[in-house]
Amino acid sequence: MPYIRATIAYDGTDFLGFQWQAGGRTIQSAIETALGQVAQEAVRVVGSGRTDSGVHARGQVIGFNTAWRHSLADLQRALNAVLDPDVAVLELHLAPPGWHPRFSALRRHYRYTVLNETLRSPLDRRYAYWVPEPLDLTALRAASEFFVGEHDFASFGRPMPRRFEATGSGSTVRRVFSAGWQQSGSWFTFDVVGNAYLRSMVRSLVGTLLEVGRGAWSVGRFVSVLTACNRALAAPPAPACGLCLMRVDYDGQFYKEQQT
Repeated sequence: MPYIRATIAYDGTDFLGFQWQAGGRTIQSAIETALGQVAQEAVRVVGSGRTDSGVHARGQVIGFNTAWRHSLADLQRALNAVLDPDVAVLELHLAPPGWHPRFSALRRHYRYTVLNETLRSPLDRRYAYWVPEPLDLTALRAASEFFVGEHDFASFGRPMPRRFEATGSGSTVRRVFSAGWQQSGSWFTFDVVGNAYLRSMVRSLVGTLLEVGRGAWSVGRFVSVLTACNRALAAPPAPACGLCLMRVDYDGQFYKEQQT
């Protein structure tokens, strides 16, 4: 059977994360159920990573085997016809030999969105974290510079169980290729590109960075937490609603685009 590489998008608000769970709605179970309907066979899906409950994706990548005998375009149309409106299959391709959605990934790009206004916005609450206190963009950017490169991020998360972890090593060391904040009016966005992440690492980084942006923490305190490798010292993670997996890179092209 051919191995298929698919790019999917989803609104994670009403899901219990990516990974299959007994008695709960997950992205994996939704895709596997849809594949079972259209392919008339049991299909197991493997993802590039396990997004947490409430986290969104524009570019999650999955892989699966199927005995589907029609075109991939027909498979994509069939899947999107039976999937709920909060999940969509964006692309389907035959995977190259030896490709794996998790272990072949080179870089993963996440974006966190913050709405910085005095009044909350009910229409944006599913996709952005509302922060009413003024934020200092310069301080946010200054703190973010310190974790670019290879570091032990034990202060900001725990490794996944080895069967789910991108590196498969159980280590808390990760490499961050780029990280930075942008502001457009009341909207702040944080983009980070790394080889892999610990469980809740991005949300924990954002939660701690926002303490710097609010003026409650100095940049020096943030750096000391990073180097301490002590999870108890970091601020609570930012809510899942603001986090989105933007893209998973397998050939290096995305990272090159970011550098030009």
